[in-house]
Amino acid sequence: MFTSIAGRAVVVTGATRGIGKGIARVFAGAGARVLITGRDEDAAKATVAELSGGGEASYVLGDVSRRDDCARIAATAAGRLGGIDVLCANAGIFPAAPLAEMTDENIDEVLGTNLRGTILSVQACLPALAASGHGRVILTSSITGPITGFPGWSHYGASKAGQLGFLRTAAIELAASGITVNAVLPGNIITEGLADLGEDYMAGMAAALFLATDEAGYITGQTIVVDGGQVLPESLAALDG
Repeated sequence: MFTSIAGRAVVVTGATRGIGKGIARVFAGAGARVLITGRDEDAAKATVAELSGGGEASYVLGDVSRRDDCARIAATAAGRLGGIDVLCANAGIFPAAPLAEMTDENIDEVLGTNLRGTILSVQACLPALAASGHGRVILTSSITGPITGFPGWSHYGASKAGQLGFLRTAAIELAASGITVNAVLPGNIITEGLADLGEDYMAGMAAALFLATDEAGYITGQTIVVDGGQVLPESLAALDG
C-alpha cells in the first residue's frame, strides 16, 4: 500500500484533453488538489467540471512556451493550492509535417511547446517544489523519438528525445532539493481522445501517480514506457509466433 497523496498540490500542464486529462483524472481521483493548464478556456472549464466529480480541480490558462505564462501558472498554484508538490509537465503538440516540407514555424512551434515548454515549466515551479520537501516532476515524453519513429513527426520525435536529455541532468541538479524528475513514455498518440484509447490505456496513467508517491522517492532520472508492449516485437513476424 502506497502513502496517500490526498491533499497534495498537483499541476498538470496541457490537461484539457488527451493524455493530460487522463493524468489529471487519476490524481483528482486519488484525492489530490489539481490545477490544470491549457490554452482553450472552454475546454479547461469542461475538464474541471468533469474532474471535480472525483476531486478538487481548477484551471489557469497559459502557454508553456512563454516564460511569463509559466511564472503565472506557478504563482497561481502557490496562491490557490498553497504550494506545488507535483508538476506533471505534459503539454505537447504533434502537428505532422514531412521533413522535406517542414517550415521554421513548424519546428519552432513543436520544439517551443514540447521541449522549451517542459524546461520553462520546471524552472517556474522549482521554488515551490523544493519547499514541498517531496517535490516530484513527471514528464510526458513518448516512445516516438526516444525509441521509435513515425513519418511526419521528426520535429516531434526530436522534442520528445530532448525531454529525456533534459531530465537526466535536471534529476542530478535537483536531487539536493529533494526533487525527483522522471518521465512516462506513452505509446501511439495519433488519436486525440482518451475514449478511443480504452480503459487499459487509462490505467497506464497510474504510472504517473506512482512516480508522485513517497515510495518512489528513490527513483529519479528514469523513464517508464507505458505502451502495452507496442515496441517489443522485433518485426511483424514476431507476432505470428
